[in-house]
Amino acid sequence: MTTKRALTAEDLRNLNIIGDPQLSPDGQTLAMIRTRITDEDEYETHLFVQKHTDNEPKQWTFGAGRVFSPRFSPDGQTLAYTRTKAKGEKPQLYLQSLDGGEAKQVTELDGGAGEPFWAPDGRRVLFSTSFEGGQAVPAENEDTVKNNGKDEKSKPFVVERLKYKSDAAGFHDGKTKQLAVLTVSDGQVEFFSDDVYDHTPNGWSPDGEQIVYTANKAPDDTLISDIYTVDTKTNEHTCLTGQEGMFSNGTFSPDGKTIACFGHEKEYLGATQAKVWLIDPLSSKRSVLTASWDVNVGDTMIGDSRAGDTEPGPVFSNNGDAVYVRASTEGNTQLYHVSVKNGDVTQLTHGEQHVYSASIDPDRGEAVVGISTPLNPGELYRLSLTGSGETTPLTAMNAEFLQEIHVSEAEEIRTRSTDGGEVQGWLLKPYQFDDNTSYPGVLEIHGGPHAMYGNTFFHELQLLAAKGFAVFYSNPRGSHGYGQQFVNAVRGDYGGMDYEDLMAFTDAVTARYPWIDSNRLGVTGGSYGGFMTNWILGQTDRFQAGATLRCISNWLSFYGVSDIGYFFTEWEVGADFLQDTDTLWNHSPIKYVNNITAPLLILHGEKDYRCPVEQAEQLFVALKMRGQDPRFVRFPEANHELSRSGPPHLRIARLDELTSWFKKHLLESEPTNTAL
Repeated sequence: MTTKRALTAEDLRNLNIIGDPQLSPDGQTLAMIRTRITDEDEYETHLFVQKHTDNEPKQWTFGAGRVFSPRFSPDGQTLAYTRTKAKGEKPQLYLQSLDGGEAKQVTELDGGAGEPFWAPDGRRVLFSTSFEGGQAVPAENEDTVKNNGKDEKSKPFVVERLKYKSDAAGFHDGKTKQLAVLTVSDGQVEFFSDDVYDHTPNGWSPDGEQIVYTANKAPDDTLISDIYTVDTKTNEHTCLTGQEGMFSNGTFSPDGKTIACFGHEKEYLGATQAKVWLIDPLSSKRSVLTASWDVNVGDTMIGDSRAGDTEPGPVFSNNGDAVYVRASTEGNTQLYHVSVKNGDVTQLTHGEQHVYSASIDPDRGEAVVGISTPLNPGELYRLSLTGSGETTPLTAMNAEFLQEIHVSEAEEIRTRSTDGGEVQGWLLKPYQFDDNTSYPGVLEIHGGPHAMYGNTFFHELQLLAAKGFAVFYSNPRGSHGYGQQFVNAVRGDYGGMDYEDLMAFTDAVTARYPWIDSNRLGVTGGSYGGFMTNWILGQTDRFQAGATLRCISNWLSFYGVSDIGYFFTEWEVGADFLQDTDTLWNHSPIKYVNNITAPLLILHGEKDYRCPVEQAEQLFVALKMRGQDPRFVRFPEANHELSRSGPPHLRIARLDELTSWFKKHLLESEPTNTAL
């Protein structure tokens, strides 16, 4: 039996989330951000810097607010970052000398500043800001905003565009993300875009004459993302990808003759695996570098304990003969080397782990990687790009916390589904596990569905184990990590083979671990996992309790109320609301609500625009009308990201609701002794 204490919901406040590592050009200094929850129930993100002579990182920013995106100047003497100093404030751009002294705020824009990129000459900084198209020099009118100290009266919200809301930003205010460049010497800001489309900066060409960015300049009903360049002398914009797919993270090669990016041409719509592409910026000719590598490049790991990490995209080696990328496969996210000549792939990191962030130093053949495992929320490590893949620890910010609390190891399980396909998953044993005792089990189902459970720290899963449950979770059909055919298999088949995979996995778990009481099983999940929880309870009575989180219950209404509903239903369920309502209804869990007998907990954010709260309302009312007694808990000011980045006290309240529900319905009777 362990002598360490059990994990609690409140332990969210004890986690140190270390991310966005950035190596200085000489490789001697490392910048990073640390996020944690304060006693005032706020997220606090600060800049930390660690020099090669330091045993541990030192905090460089203090006080209220949050720091984002630290980036070293080419000479390594200055750090650029963005920062807010008060809740609700827009972030602004700051410059901090590595020699010390106070940081200097260099922007004061109504639309804030984000995503900084230094020009190669170190004289300019590219960043993003927001304003309404046609107002490239936005200015705040204090009298209008503050209304002479009085509250401004509410106004009607006029909707004319299809994209009028998003789960991340709420209702659109007419402002869009634009490209801006700061000249460091005089603080002047020049704008390189001014229209109604969002522009996301990706970086500079080696000569500093071109900016590469991504944007969707198609009509609202067309979901694409293109790579563009803009000439900083003429302000001429060039689309390189032809409005044919989803491309992002454009990066120039050292000689400026090639742009590498992630992308696909929507061959399988939202289930298409991203590949590495190479583009000639002069001719716009493009080719797939990783066509024969059946993986999704990038990080598709699901978790609830990450913050502040950015996707660096493909990073060129110093001579341009290779790119470094992360990719996710079979429950792990690793760093890889891909040859530009022939697409050969070499894995650089190894082990059962989640490489959640990486800063590459191609000149020195080194990298700093952020690594999480089921036993560790995440720390930073130094990695040689030419060695054996061994890593050297750089931070230990969670060491003290981990010495105090018990976390459960993840035991891998592989089984076969009803059609012979393999399903991978894991199990966490209960706190102070005794193999002579019987325990209830909880099946967790991830969202997406095009995402991946795996070898990363997951507070919610660990918490359920700490409360005395066997927690088991898997990657059913539709998950990333197992090739293009597998991730595409769920489209048009929601509730089909994905359901079979989950039931086969449950069978395998209960057969392998006879100490799990098959008469005390619960099921839960969020988003797609909420859909599947609803679906499972309407198809089988093998689960004695369920908890559905930010769920989907009715595809017919989802079409018009979700910020993605108008394309997601056709992409994923395979039917358009305007042409085939029968298919959408047949795949809707609420159709089968009369079959649900297990007690159900419904948790939902009031401002969830991805899976709006009306999905939960319909389910609750339908269950009540047939005499059931569900518990419906609504979280104010919370969107779809409640479990990952929502208000801390609401995240904890959500976890308390979840664990209390399963305790009530699965732990009412004392565990039995199987040895008797």
